[in-house]
Amino acid sequence: MKTGCSAATLALALVLLSPMAAAGDASTALSLTPTVKEPVYASEDMARLAQLGNGVVVQGTDLNTADGYTSGFRLTAGYSSYRLPHFDLGAELTYRASDEVPLAMAGENLLMNTTSVGGSLVAGVRLGHLGLYAKTGFAEWDGDPLERGESAGLATAGTSRVHGFGARLDFASISGRVEFEEIEAQSMEHLNQLTASLHIPF
Repeated sequence: MKTGCSAATLALALVLLSPMAAAGDASTALSLTPTVKEPVYASEDMARLAQLGNGVVVQGTDLNTADGYTSGFRLTAGYSSYRLPHFDLGAELTYRASDEVPLAMAGENLLMNTTSVGGSLVAGVRLGHLGLYAKTGFAEWDGDPLERGESAGLATAGTSRVHGFGARLDFASISGRVEFEEIEAQSMEHLNQLTASLHIPF
């Protein structure tokens, strides 16, 4: 009797545990993050800082303008869902500081030091070798005119919209990228930029 009861208990336990084991295997399979390419809005010179277990990739890079006025950094966090492998979502944080930027405001020429901190949401789509993306957000900015005078009455701080769009073309031996970004503030016009790059790995 005891043997039959033990066998029945063991059989019942196996029946109950088998769906749980299958469910555990399924959840393990579903939780695995597939190997995906870099988010379509990430530039080639960005350093990968971290990759979280849920598939979020955090990258960063220094920012410098060709004219030497501006420096800073940019951090992005991007995610590509295994269910939507051709669609990327992300967020971007940017800090920029500019020294002695020549500006023309209200008919007056002046030099200004500026700083800005901005955050944007980014969405991209992959179409074969071509990737397109757009971003929108806000930037908090502050300007400090080096020559006070008539410029004292000008707005030197505020919050403005940031928007931009870009495209990336990837092949096995070459990658190209074009991006336009704009801050809707007259004092920050020097941060509006159109960038293009071409990378040939070897």
